[in-house]
Amino acid sequence: MHEIAVETRRHRELVDVTGPVQAAVAASGVRDGIALVFCPHTTASVTVNENADPDVVTDLLAAYVELLGDERRFRHAEGNSGGHALSSLVGASLTLPVADGRLALGTWQAVWFCEWDGPRRRTLGVQVVGR
Repeated sequence: MHEIAVETRRHRELVDVTGPVQAAVAASGVRDGIALVFCPHTTASVTVNENADPDVVTDLLAAYVELLGDERRFRHAEGNSGGHALSSLVGASLTLPVADGRLALGTWQAVWFCEWDGPRRRTLGVQVVGR
């Protein structure tokens, strides 16, 4: 498994990690198969979404805050229950197609690391299987 370091700077933030994930795919030597992208953190996640318009990320973050509502109602003593909830909602892993040695993403798609309890130093695992 290839490990990618991700440094976040804000409490809630989406970081485009498409380049490092693609580099892990290229380093694997796999031409056709799948790439598993795994986030081993309980207050972070990964997703695929648009990378062309920065307002998409802004809107997603606003939507997540609205979904959570008033976080003071949560009981978890560390004060990061919202991060745990968002991690479960968005998800800890992605399975992405690999074709001709590259991620087979759509024209406007990117792989996003989602920080829900930052800033922190995080990691992502990328496992590529195929031929």
